[in-house]
Amino acid sequence: MAEIAATTTPSQPTDITPEITARAREAVRRSAKRTREVFAADFGQPSALTKPAQPDVAPSDPSPYDRAQKASVAARIRSEYASVRELPAALAQKQVNAQAGLAARRKKPKASEEQASDAQMARVIDKASQRAGGPAQMNGGPSSTALTRIQGTAGAKLPPNANGPTPQRDTPATSLVRRDTVRHQKPQWHPPWKLFRVISGHLGWVRALAMEPGNQWFASGAGDRTIKIWDLATGTLKLTLTGHISTVRGLAVSPRHPYLFSCAEDKMVKCWDLETNKVIRHYHGHLSGVYTLALHPTLDVLMTGGRDGVVRVWDMRTRSNIHVLSGHKGTVSSIVAQATDPQVISSSLDGTVRMYDLAAGKTSGVLTHHKKGVRALATHPTEFTFASASPGQIKQWLCPNGDFMQNFEGHNAVINSLAVNEDNVLFSGGDNGSIAFWDWKTGHRFQYEDSVAQPGSLDAEAGIMSSTFDLSGLRLITGEADKTIKVWRPDENATEDSYPLDWRPTLGRQKF
Repeated sequence: MAEIAATTTPSQPTDITPEITARAREAVRRSAKRTREVFAADFGQPSALTKPAQPDVAPSDPSPYDRAQKASVAARIRSEYASVRELPAALAQKQVNAQAGLAARRKKPKASEEQASDAQMARVIDKASQRAGGPAQMNGGPSSTALTRIQGTAGAKLPPNANGPTPQRDTPATSLVRRDTVRHQKPQWHPPWKLFRVISGHLGWVRALAMEPGNQWFASGAGDRTIKIWDLATGTLKLTLTGHISTVRGLAVSPRHPYLFSCAEDKMVKCWDLETNKVIRHYHGHLSGVYTLALHPTLDVLMTGGRDGVVRVWDMRTRSNIHVLSGHKGTVSSIVAQATDPQVISSSLDGTVRMYDLAAGKTSGVLTHHKKGVRALATHPTEFTFASASPGQIKQWLCPNGDFMQNFEGHNAVINSLAVNEDNVLFSGGDNGSIAFWDWKTGHRFQYEDSVAQPGSLDAEAGIMSSTFDLSGLRLITGEADKTIKVWRPDENATEDSYPLDWRPTLGRQKF
C-alpha cells in the first residue's frame, strides 16, 4: 500500500493543475464578458466619454474624450513638426525686424482676432502646442512660438494690392495675388433688323436654303418634296424642281460648276445640272434619311450626313464614296466645310461636335461641351472660328483645335439654325419662332423678338427651320414652319441715338 501511495501521490498535482487553470480562464472570460455587457452601454461609444453638463461648483477637470483628443493632437504635432518647430536664426531675426519696422511705420488699433471654424479644436491645438515640446522645451529651454497664433496680427497690415491691382515682378508664384478686374470688350453697335418681304409658294416646312455664288437667286427646299428657285431682288419664283419623294433637307450650289446638290429624307443625294434643270448624278450609300450636306470650297468633294450617324465624303464627278467618317452615335444634323484644317466639322444629336482630318479620313477632335443634341453649325466667313447651337446654348470655338471661346447666353429655345455674316452679326432661330441677333466678337445679344407666323397658321408652325445670309451680308433669308420664306434687312434709318446699345456688363464672364 505504501508503494501504491508513493506511486500515485506525485501524479495528482500534475493532473489537477490544467483543470484548475482551465476553470480559472473560463471564469475570467465570463467575468470580462459580463463586465462588457454591463458597461458597454455607457462607454462603448465615443460620445459616452464626453463629460455632461456640470454645475459651476464642480471641478473643471477634462473629460476622457478631451484628454484623448489632446493626446492625439499632441502626438501628431510632435511627430510631424518636431524638426521644424524652431525657426532658423536668420529667419527669426528677419521676422523680428519686420515686425519692429511695421510697428514703427503704422500705429493702428488692435484688430479683432480671426475666429476659427471649430472653437473646440482650436483650443485643443493651442493647448497641445503649448504642452508638446520640441528639443528645446524638453531640455528646459524656452517654449517655441512657431505654431502659436500671434495675437493682434490678423489685420494689422493691408495687402499690397488692397487698393487696386498691383503689378507683380520677379515673384515665383502669383496664385494668391488678386487678379485684375475683368474688363469686358464693348460690343459693336449694329442696326436692328427688320422684316421687309414674305415669300409664299411652298406647301410644307421650308427646311433648306442655299445662295447662288452670283448673289442673284437662291434655292429653297421644303416638306412638299420640291426645290424652288427664287429671285433675290424681287422675290419672284423662277423655277421648280421635282424629283425627291420626301422632305428636302439640304441644298448647296457649287461655286465652280453649274450644279445644285440636294439631299432628302428619301436617302437620296442628287446633283442637278442648272443648264438643263435635270438630275445628272445620284450618290447612293446612305442607309437612312440624309439631313445635311456641304461642299468643299476648293476640292470637288461633297459631304453628306443623316440618320445613319456617319459623314460620307463623295467624289463629285465619279460618285465614288471616298471616306466614311464615323464616330457619332446619333443623327448627324449639320456639316460645314472649309479650306483649312479641320476641313470637315459635323454636329450630331448625341451632343458632340466632331472635327475631321479629310486627308487621313479620321477624327481629329471631339467637342463634348454641349449638354443636349447639337442641331446647327456656322463658320465665320473671314475668321478662323465657328459656332454650334443646341437647345438653349450657343458656343463659339476657335479652329483648328476647337478651343472654347465664349457662350452666347439668352436664347432659351431649341435652336434649329445659325448664320453669320462678315459684319460680325450672328443670327439664331428657334423652333418656337424666336429670333436673336448677336455680336460675334463679344456675344452680346442686341436684338431678340418673335417671328410672326402667317394668318391661319397653327401655334406650332411658328418656327425657324433654316437661315442664310446672302453674299453681301445685308439680306437674311429664313425658312419657317409656316411654309413661308422671310427676307430681313437692317434698318437703314437707325442710328446709335435712336437705338442705343443696351449693354450691361457683368462682373465676370461665365466661360462654361
